[in-house]
Amino acid sequence: MERGTDPMKTTISPSDLQSSVISVPPLCRDSALRPNAAENAKLIRHIESGGVSTLLYGGNANFYNIALSEYATVLDQLEAGAAANTLIVPSIGPYFGTALDQAAILAKRSFPTAMLLPTVAVSSPQGVQAAVLRIVEKLGKPIVLYIKDQGYVTLEVVESLVAEGAIAWIKYAVVRDNPEQDDLLAGLVQSVDPKLIVSGIGEQPAIIHWLKFGVHAFTSGCVCVAPRRSQELLNALRAGDIALAEEIRERFTSLENLRNAYGPIPVLHHAVSLAGIAETGPALPLVKNLGDDLLDEILPAAQGLLAWNRA
Repeated sequence: MERGTDPMKTTISPSDLQSSVISVPPLCRDSALRPNAAENAKLIRHIESGGVSTLLYGGNANFYNIALSEYATVLDQLEAGAAANTLIVPSIGPYFGTALDQAAILAKRSFPTAMLLPTVAVSSPQGVQAAVLRIVEKLGKPIVLYIKDQGYVTLEVVESLVAEGAIAWIKYAVVRDNPEQDDLLAGLVQSVDPKLIVSGIGEQPAIIHWLKFGVHAFTSGCVCVAPRRSQELLNALRAGDIALAEEIRERFTSLENLRNAYGPIPVLHHAVSLAGIAETGPALPLVKNLGDDLLDEILPAAQGLLAWNRA
């Protein structure tokens, strides 16, 4: 894949969301917690090698805690590491002032959109609506709306923002005990074009979201370890081969179960390193590094998933 001075993809459409798994990678840092250009590029190339062409830098990359002073450096690294057909989506926020400052930086760049990280601690649906409109005005482009918690937004707010042209797409990631029972998602696909909605909780509910709710795109963290296999799952769904898709999904559960048990962000962060894909370095606070006992548990799952990817 060619890389140049301005190589990455600078446009986005619903077909982009449905043609590639949307990978959600960690951000590699060195021992001093500085963004590591060489290792971030290595991880991007590994993801691209599996036919995955969309990378969303959000929670797994701990953009919640990124310093504004390093934001431009991180953007430089991601842009330089991407191939010509790769779509990079950075995140902003979660707080309004931070998001506005980051939007001002992004407005001078060629990234086609950015995702607003959510917080329910100091927000209301109407406040989110007002914030999104102000951020989009500053950015000059529609953003990705990340619905992670019940009550963060209402269907009316989402409908209004879509009608205003403020939303590029929606990452839906409200975790349910039974993903088949989800009144909010059912209402969402009736309120806006389902092509704008992405299942945002990895491979685990992706098949249910695809079949029951007509959400034909999904994000993944484990795709960073096994990109070829995750893309095969998407391809199987697109071909209507549900049995194959379920067989592939099942193989991801070993690492996903560890993420559920010990934290999706730190487990994936360490798994990428333990598999030998790229050195992610120490976790950026407020996320903690996991202890050796847990790393010993993650190691075989990460290495096994990578070996399966290469088989």
